[in-house]
Amino acid sequence: MKRLLLIEDEPGLVLTLRDRLAREGYAIEASVDGESGLERASREAFDLVLLDVMLPRLNGFDVLRELRKRGTETPVIMLTAKGQVVDKVVGLKLGADDYVTKPFEMVELLARIEAKLRRAPAVSHPAGGYQFDDVRVDFRRAEVTREGAPLELSAREFQLLKYFIEHRGATLTREELLNEVWGYNAMPSTRTVDVHVAWLRQKIEPNPRHPQYILTIHGMGYKFAG
Repeated sequence: MKRLLLIEDEPGLVLTLRDRLAREGYAIEASVDGESGLERASREAFDLVLLDVMLPRLNGFDVLRELRKRGTETPVIMLTAKGQVVDKVVGLKLGADDYVTKPFEMVELLARIEAKLRRAPAVSHPAGGYQFDDVRVDFRRAEVTREGAPLELSAREFQLLKYFIEHRGATLTREELLNEVWGYNAMPSTRTVDVHVAWLRQKIEPNPRHPQYILTIHGMGYKFAG
């Protein structure tokens, strides 16, 4: 589960964003002023920071400047009511990865979050493995087990599962999966992705008819929520 930090002092917006982002499968933490947000973003591990510009105690530009000065490379999307080009330029020059002007459509913010997370470096896996519920994935040995019993995955199924895990929480289109898992030269049909996802679900899902790990995002693609 991707962990996001929201630094925002508007109570209504905090409540709205926390609720919607949690429903999208993100783990959300919030700070209501610049100083506390800076300290949390500096010392804790987050996958992305949503940073308002107009904050009490320390404004968003100063927070961002200090974060980058401390060597924190976490992706930052700035939120602000200001629409002037100069404010966007300042934020981007200070190290912001993206900029959203209030009021914004939630679908736009979600798309920007997913885009930044997808382009972020792949997550590191302690001891070369990852576990969700009773399924254990060993990346070094290319082995998958459930409750200690081995699951027989093809090489392509394993590569697909690995890519899902590395980009968990992000919506992945069929085109991206074809490019990244199969490669540009393979040129399989789009149906190939759906077939392999179905096979993978049969092996890792408790109930493949009602998947809880590999979710279908209608009209877009798939999302791994393990």
